[in-house]
Amino acid sequence: MSAALASLYAQHLAQIIEQADAALAASGHDALLVAAGTPRLRFLDDQAPPFVASPHFLRWLPLADAPGSWIVHVPGQKPRLIFLQPRDYWHVVPQTPQGYWVEHFDIITATDEHAARVELERLLGEHSAIIGEEGAAGSDIAPNNPPALLARLHWTRACKTPYEVTLMRAASRIGARGHRAAARAFADGASEFEIHLAYLAASGQSESALPYPNIIGVDTHGAVLHYTRLQRDRPTAPRSLLIDAGGQYAGYASDITRTHAASDQGDFAALIASMEEMQQILCLGVRAGQSYPALHEEAHRLLGGVLAQHGLVRCSAEAAFAQGITRTFLPHGLGHLLGLQVHDIGGHQSTPEGGRTAPPSEHPYLRLTRTLEPGMVVTIEPGLYFIPMLLDALRATSAGSDVDWTRVEALLPCGGIRIEDDVLCTTGDPHNLTREAFAALDAA
Repeated sequence: MSAALASLYAQHLAQIIEQADAALAASGHDALLVAAGTPRLRFLDDQAPPFVASPHFLRWLPLADAPGSWIVHVPGQKPRLIFLQPRDYWHVVPQTPQGYWVEHFDIITATDEHAARVELERLLGEHSAIIGEEGAAGSDIAPNNPPALLARLHWTRACKTPYEVTLMRAASRIGARGHRAAARAFADGASEFEIHLAYLAASGQSESALPYPNIIGVDTHGAVLHYTRLQRDRPTAPRSLLIDAGGQYAGYASDITRTHAASDQGDFAALIASMEEMQQILCLGVRAGQSYPALHEEAHRLLGGVLAQHGLVRCSAEAAFAQGITRTFLPHGLGHLLGLQVHDIGGHQSTPEGGRTAPPSEHPYLRLTRTLEPGMVVTIEPGLYFIPMLLDALRATSAGSDVDWTRVEALLPCGGIRIEDDVLCTTGDPHNLTREAFAALDAA
């Protein structure tokens, strides 16, 4: 594995350097400086949230715990890493870099922020592009974040190298282990908080290592799209669980959602099964040349069929779509780009130079409006929710007369359904990273 990963990394870095050189030339810069970032203290406090390295930094190397460090790239030269390893007895000091990637960098170790700035000043070109947050290296070296250069880097980040896909497969396996444990905990009657703890233990992650806060909603909490309260009390007679939780490996994320029904909730279980079939059809649509907004529209057409099949509407599937009824039950987008960020940047970008393709006005929360290309990893996460405020609004419209409100009220206590996989677009058939991860668990 390590030898194969080393080879993939060498190819990955060569591609990153090629992309960086092209972006520098196009934007008129002679060097690229990328900050890992620094912890930020909370307001009026001496503590900071857990450090998260910049995705631009992590794309160059898998060094997630190196606050205050920098990458310096000058075209034609070996890239440099200014590695901040402070002398400190209050905190754990970042370990000296080692592994398959170190031979590709000239590593300069600095023992404090001043020493790191001295090295940066020595390497700073006359027209350097400096990528990072404000104050990343003191006020004397202010990041300029050139928009034209960032646009090109964000555009290329959408398509993953084989090395990046390997890391995302590892993140998927981490998430799959957690989901299996969470499902068992729910079946045993655990509280949301206990399910959360089971997920962390099985996936081997701390809360600060999660790619995003776990969404663990029992019963009606599943209708809150970003529910993160984690109730401590055990439910007396739980009906359903919606869990949206991922894994992280070397900075790369997985994003997985599953919905489970209690054994006595046959109608809701049947609805989950239909949503599963629908979701798998959409996953097969992740192909090069496919418009993602068009795939999102197809999700709504298919959802109309699910609503009709299960008696939630009295009209046809096409009428449920045409009247906008499906938007009440699926108010979010079908998915998004995935990678070093859970919602990877560049989803609305229209060209390498910039520009923006906005989501359709009737689907304002769609995070991805690009045409799919080989190497893109996207989430496919259709949902069907019983959200009281949206249902009340639908009931007040003429389209509301086509809804079987008795049927809706019967399923309302179950909250909602979301099923989400991470899918790699290739030159041929899509690769479902999530299903591969679960299959590997079954085979072990």
